[in-house]
Amino acid sequence: MAMEDPSQVKRALIDSSAGAISGGISRTVTSPLDVIKIRFQVQLEPTSTWALLRRDLVMPSKYTGMFQASRDIFREEGVPGFWRGNVPALLMVMPYTAIQFTVLHKFKTLASGSSNTDDHVGLSPYLSYVSGALAGCAATLGSYPFDLIRTILASQGEPKVYPNMRSAFIDIIQTRGFQGLYAGLSPTLVEIVPYAGLQFGTYDTFKRWAMAWNHFRYSNTIAADSLSSFQLFICGLAAGTCAKLVCHPLDVVKKRFQIEGLQRHPRYGARVEHRAYRNMFDCMQRILQFEGWAGLYKGILPSTIKAAPAGAVTFVAYELTSDWLETLF
Repeated sequence: MAMEDPSQVKRALIDSSAGAISGGISRTVTSPLDVIKIRFQVQLEPTSTWALLRRDLVMPSKYTGMFQASRDIFREEGVPGFWRGNVPALLMVMPYTAIQFTVLHKFKTLASGSSNTDDHVGLSPYLSYVSGALAGCAATLGSYPFDLIRTILASQGEPKVYPNMRSAFIDIIQTRGFQGLYAGLSPTLVEIVPYAGLQFGTYDTFKRWAMAWNHFRYSNTIAADSLSSFQLFICGLAAGTCAKLVCHPLDVVKKRFQIEGLQRHPRYGARVEHRAYRNMFDCMQRILQFEGWAGLYKGILPSTIKAAPAGAVTFVAYELTSDWLETLF
């Protein structure tokens, strides 16, 4: 057993490093879509012109479509507005992805009896889903406060309520206490189990399908067992899209809890009052009551557009970085 410890430490370092790098790259590339998605999710008024025609609203909606939102953010906040909150996002996503991939590899190693990544492809879809879900929960608990601060900074608009991450952190501690840093954790954990499970489970399933296609197409066994960067990109894209479409309503609920009591300029519409929701179910019920089913899917378009490249970039960057790090150690 003592002979195996160095290799396990090496594997953990590779997984965590590759996960952190891939997560940082993915988050930075897709930040503009994430900012637009958050603005939609925290807006209590309808986010489409079609919905506006069906409702008698006293106050008009600030954002009514992706292009209109992009135009307004650019005009009012400039290019940096699309990367608002990116620092806490990186501080969140890098440990999140590092923990996620490390725990994921550990569970897969326990399930398969081998630390060799190639041996994990043969795992059953059930074990892939469970491993992905448990890895997602562990990663969420370790990085959640950064996620909350990122949401607050990205949603505040102009003029800024908090000029930087430090001021937001101090105010949350003073007004909500330490537990305020974990506002919205319950729907997040409920969301992350199916989301991470679907993302990693479907990713492994798509990889198996791609390998089966390669076996069918090529007679050369070596070529058949290796996937190209493009194939990994497509597998990650499909996995991220499937997971996001299923879990988006819980993400909306999480965002509402995260921005409770946030002061914003009146032009951004009604704000979510402090302690507006008793619990996750009360929040969903109120959204359905006042905003309809469309309320639970606010931001679904930029979220889906973002999830596809984000998942693809994350997985491709992870695979390539992991292979590169293995050549160094």
